[in-house]
Amino acid sequence: MKTAEIRALETPEIRARLADAREEYFRLRLQYATGQLTDHARLKLIRRDIARLSTIVRERQLAVALQGSEQ
Repeated sequence: MKTAEIRALETPEIRARLADAREEYFRLRLQYATGQLTDHARLKLIRRDIARLSTIVRERQLAVALQGSEQ
């Protein structure tokens, strides 16, 4: 998922996608540990998606805090 696509979403939708990505990452780690994972590159992609989603949620939190302090 690209950053521009994520920024176009509303915050609750981003949080939902973040929860889904974390759940998928957990399942992939279990598959990796049991030797069932065939696409090892998927772990890296999901980890990066989680980082992108988390970063944008944090940016929005900071923007709201900054607006509150300016008033």
